[in-house]
Amino acid sequence: MTDNTRSLVSIGELARRTGLAVRTIRFYCDEGILESQRSAGGHRKFDAGSATERLLLVRRLRALGLGLDSITDVLQEERSMTEAIAAESERLDIELRSLAWRRASLRAIETVAPAERGERLALLAAAQDGGAVHEYLVRFWRHILAPLPRCDSDPWVCWNVPEPPADPSVDEVVAYAELAALVADPQMNGAVRQQYWRNQPELIRDPRALYADVGDVMVDVVPLVAEGVRPQAGSELDRFVDAHAHARGKRDSPRFREQLLIDATDSDHRIHRYWALTERFFGPRVTVGRAHDWVYNALAHSTDLADA
Repeated sequence: MTDNTRSLVSIGELARRTGLAVRTIRFYCDEGILESQRSAGGHRKFDAGSATERLLLVRRLRALGLGLDSITDVLQEERSMTEAIAAESERLDIELRSLAWRRASLRAIETVAPAERGERLALLAAAQDGGAVHEYLVRFWRHILAPLPRCDSDPWVCWNVPEPPADPSVDEVVAYAELAALVADPQMNGAVRQQYWRNQPELIRDPRALYADVGDVMVDVVPLVAEGVRPQAGSELDRFVDAHAHARGKRDSPRFREQLLIDATDSDHRIHRYWALTERFFGPRVTVGRAHDWVYNALAHSTDLADA
């Protein structure tokens, strides 16, 4: 009994040992983080060893920025310290990316000519967070490819939608914001759908098969674009036309090729601008936009030759 009494310390002594304020220790007691006993006079008493060790752990974890909920989970062994620290590290990564985005946005306002600040401010204010813009771009393309199941469309989206830079430059944050502005244009949606599904999309019997066939063509077109081969007639164009014809229950013919060009939006300045902006993030990677443009020019050239 005597030994147990000597192992107990007052809240003031515990504060001295841990460097924490008395009011902070009281708060931790009230929150259930620290256990105490009451003396005959009603004063809080603490086990000297375990209470000191527990409070020092709390203090050190707080110094690393962990919240009380995470610390409580660690103390109650509902989460390991490794898991709690990893979660806090991930949270900080997100916060740092957000701060880097804001910093680049502010610099983008500072560096633009005064006469252009209003327009740029409006552009950046609508794209305050890179992660949110990325989700917006992903939703746009999922809507364009909506007839397809996500398991088919998501690989395409991952390849062609640029991730927001972790530490963007002024040019990158402006370009990314402009991408968001482009897909926010209601007419952009119609233009891109028309480019991808072409004329008379209601006749397409199996969008998934058409998507797969056209995708195979684009895989073969990408190296041609990368090597600077000019758009031309050949197996790539023939397979592209045949895929669209088969999807509509038709056959490749000069007339069908002309129909594929009816109301074509491939030359739409918004589409070209979108893919030009993505090149700032992808570098030398050839996007499907450039591959589609190659096929379109080859198709237009082949119909010109047929009419000549």
